[in-house]
This record gives sequence, C-alpha cells and structure tokens, in this order.
Amino acid sequence: MSMPERLSSLTQAVQLYFDLMYEIDLKTFDRVFAPTVQLHGFRDGKMVCWPAGAYREVLSQRSSPKSLGAPRQEEILLIDFAADTQALVKVRVRIASTLFVDHLSYHRIDGAWLITAKAFHIEATV
Repeated sequence: MSMPERLSSLTQAVQLYFDLMYEIDLKTFDRVFAPTVQLHGFRDGKMVCWPAGAYREVLSQRSSPKSLGAPRQEEILLIDFAADTQALVKVRVRIASTLFVDHLSYHRIDGAWLITAKAFHIEATV
C-alpha cells in the first residue's frame, strides 16, 4: 500500500471515530474499536481503565452531542506511522461540552484500521 493510500484509509478511519463520538451510533463501535481495546485516562482526578465492553456501556448511557445540538469540533493533530499496519493518531475532539485530546493507537487488522488503545485527556470544559 502506498503512503497516500495508507494515509487516506487511516484518515477515513479517524473520521469514523469522530462520527461515533458525535453521533454515539453504537452500530459503528466495532468498526472503530478492536474487541481488545483498552482506554485510559483521568476522570474526576482518578485514573480509569475501560475495556471495550465497559466503554461501549459508557457510550450507551451518554446522550449524543448530535442529539443535544452541540457544535462539532474535531481535528487531527498528528499522524505517525510505525509500519504499514500500525499508526498513532493524536486528535482533539469535542464531546458535548468537554474537549478531549486523545492518543489513538491504530492497527490495520484484516484490511481495516481499528483502535487498539486509547489514552484520553480532558483539555477543557467549554
């Protein structure tokens, strides 16, 4: 796969992540996250670690920013390819009134880029 093709397919996967975070359409969850994904970050001053099932549950209990009429804010800050099948993507994404900076580890599994690890940071509440 050429670099332009690799970059295009990865940015499409990141857009799917942004769509999931805005729409909270759990039908796309398995197209974004690997079943073994782990998510880490601080919530209320304490480190949390969620496996895929726990994070799916967190999302299922959340009103979507789209349904709340919240503005959409998202940007890719960095893309770093380690190999044809591995990349790190740093993004900023607003979810309702919270602005996150996420480090997303992607692996290309069976031709699809999936997030295998996510580290999140709450940058601000807006």
